[in-house]
Amino acid sequence: MKKIYLILIFLVSLTASAQVNYHFRGYIRDTLDGRPLPKASINIDFGKFGGLTDDKGHFDLLLPSGEHAISVKFVGYRPLREVIYLRRDIEKNYSLRLVENELEEVIVSSKGAESNIQRPLLGVNQLSIKTLRKLPAAIGEVDILRGLQMLPGVTSVGEASNGVNIRGGTTDQNLLLLDDIPIFNPTHMFGLFTAFPSEAASSVEVYKGNTPARFGGRAASVMDVSLQQPSLDKFKMSGGISFVSNRLTVDAPIIKDKLGIMVSGRASYNDFLLPVVSPKLNDIKANFADLVSKIFWRVNSKNTVTASGYYSKDFFQTKLLGAIGAINATSTQYDYRSKSFSARWFYAINNKFNLQTTVVSADYVPKTLLPELNSTNKVVLQSGITYKQLKSNLNYSSEKHRIEVGVSGTRYDIDPGQLIPGTSKSVLSVTTPREHALETAIHAEDEITLSPKATLSVGARYSQFFALGAGTVQTYAEGEPRDAFSARDTLVYGKGQVMKSYGGVEPRLGVKYSLNERTSVKFGYNLMRQYMQVVTNTTTPLPTSRWKSSDIHIKPQVSTLLSGGLFHNLRGNIYEFSLEAYYRLTNNIIDYKPGADFLLDGHPETQLLQGKNRSYGLEVMFSKKKGETTGWINYTYSRSMNKVYEGSGFGEQINFGNWYSANYDRPHSFNASLIINQGTHHDFSFNFSYSTGRPYTLPEGFIVYQARSYPYYGVRNNARLPDYHRLDFAWNIYQPGMKDKRFKSHFTFTVFNVYGKKNAYSVFVRSTGTAINSYKLVVFGSPIPSLSYNFKF
Repeated sequence: MKKIYLILIFLVSLTASAQVNYHFRGYIRDTLDGRPLPKASINIDFGKFGGLTDDKGHFDLLLPSGEHAISVKFVGYRPLREVIYLRRDIEKNYSLRLVENELEEVIVSSKGAESNIQRPLLGVNQLSIKTLRKLPAAIGEVDILRGLQMLPGVTSVGEASNGVNIRGGTTDQNLLLLDDIPIFNPTHMFGLFTAFPSEAASSVEVYKGNTPARFGGRAASVMDVSLQQPSLDKFKMSGGISFVSNRLTVDAPIIKDKLGIMVSGRASYNDFLLPVVSPKLNDIKANFADLVSKIFWRVNSKNTVTASGYYSKDFFQTKLLGAIGAINATSTQYDYRSKSFSARWFYAINNKFNLQTTVVSADYVPKTLLPELNSTNKVVLQSGITYKQLKSNLNYSSEKHRIEVGVSGTRYDIDPGQLIPGTSKSVLSVTTPREHALETAIHAEDEITLSPKATLSVGARYSQFFALGAGTVQTYAEGEPRDAFSARDTLVYGKGQVMKSYGGVEPRLGVKYSLNERTSVKFGYNLMRQYMQVVTNTTTPLPTSRWKSSDIHIKPQVSTLLSGGLFHNLRGNIYEFSLEAYYRLTNNIIDYKPGADFLLDGHPETQLLQGKNRSYGLEVMFSKKKGETTGWINYTYSRSMNKVYEGSGFGEQINFGNWYSANYDRPHSFNASLIINQGTHHDFSFNFSYSTGRPYTLPEGFIVYQARSYPYYGVRNNARLPDYHRLDFAWNIYQPGMKDKRFKSHFTFTVFNVYGKKNAYSVFVRSTGTAINSYKLVVFGSPIPSLSYNFKF
């Protein structure tokens, strides 16, 4: 037995002594100019072996045979990682890329590496779609609106809210465009996901400070989403599968170098998974589909034509919201769709002048379906808005001037609502009067380079709005509240007759002065008019909320914005720092009277009040845009306050005519996004969000009547929800060896709300006999893991 042990020990020692070492040598150089990189580090097998290059960038290491993990690093350069198989002496040369020479991985400022300090624009953010796809997403669904909420000055009233609030504005004060098409409802599944197709988008720009003169019609901001241009030489296909939806995008040339088409579709029929996400989503049925397409035709060297189409459809059913009115319904079903189109002709007159002419048509039809108890009939509440626009811009560009002049005309036709009883014998048909309006505008703008340090952007937009007939207008006794008791007469207008007109100049000004090559200060001034608005008495507008045009009684909102900022770039534009402050005063904001009900009301002015909003804030942001680790952090202090006083009566004022917090007033917010690129196989990302809880109205007392308690509300928005915070995580896993292959795919694993914070979406009270109980509604109260598969061909 001892002999056997001795033989085994001898064989093991013989094997160990027979292990062969090989030389692993080579050079490490700069990618651009080939110069050697001295003292570059080579890490082998996670620190087991390693060394540094000499003054000529050369290294020579003695390593045992077998598989080794290699990591090559040099300060200021992007690291390089790979796996080698050592079975003989080998020589490998590495070229590292200087981070300053990289394309920007994270774009959260104006276009171009230095435009954030060179152009006279403030409050302009551009979010890269490439970056957005790496950030954590709710239930694996890439979401443009959620990505924008990671930027300073952009918030929402909750996790399932319909839209975003920008610098103290309401959701309807944002002009949302998709290839010039206005989006009236920007979310799917009642606010859980964005309606913008991220798979087909190429860029997202948000103007929350200086707004170019070509944009108008909204009081707070502009979000401009562009679809990717169809390819004219290569066939491309991409898509993915997630818990929420299935996606497919096809990009194909029809005539090489002349005509191409891009079609992207997304559909969700996975609502059976909703109870897994949150028990609150039980009894909910929800699905959606959207389709976008874009055609690009290069007619010749001077003329191009593009055409874009957008179709979106949603179905959402819940028993939580109950029926409407006295209709005995088993559930409430929301069925809404958008059908839109835009076409643009671009004519290059010469190398300095070009002309763009665009036509747009949009149709949004929301419906509320009420299945009657013990019947196959559905009572339908339907509304809609039709939008048609024609505009043309002439552009001139030279060394010192960038001039744009243009004209536009927009037609609105609004169906405020109609009740269609179907076969029901207990429900009466109701139709509210349709609204018609025309908005015309001219604009001119010039970006002037005054000197190497000073640049000026000056422009103006003149808009004129006409409320048109046919229609009737109810007049009221002067100095009395607008209600049924003060109604005195009815004015009748014929088709096309002007019922009321509003208009005025909307000046735009931006000034930039460079303190040095990396630092600039800016000042901006904006005035914008809004003639269309959503009227609602909910915190976040429902997809079926009513759109209302300005008329004899409802004046347009007029917003004046002053802003200033300091911008500084560091280390070859790798890092950016910005500090912006703003003050905005908006006249004629809309709020609702206590107990207001807009449903099928032919005279909504009796339910509305108008007043003022003042919003101000300070935004600080720091971002790293290139390198292995990228991301940004920002902090915003902001306030948004309303003051509504039309008279001394209870129904003519809110909170006794004093300033009160708007629904979306969240004084403090902090956001951090981090993306860690680990070679070609993995990247990790984290999002952290914190904000002050939004205001809500808490009963001040209770009234007991006939043995039942009823809450008494004195002032509006007198309490706040608990502070909100959330951490999200994403891990992208790329298949190895696919760098040069035509077919590429990767998996994305995400965890939304990592530590399961039960953030309150709202607080409500409910009466049970003589007792009043308060409840907290939580949408996402636990960690939500998800896995999605994505591919590209």
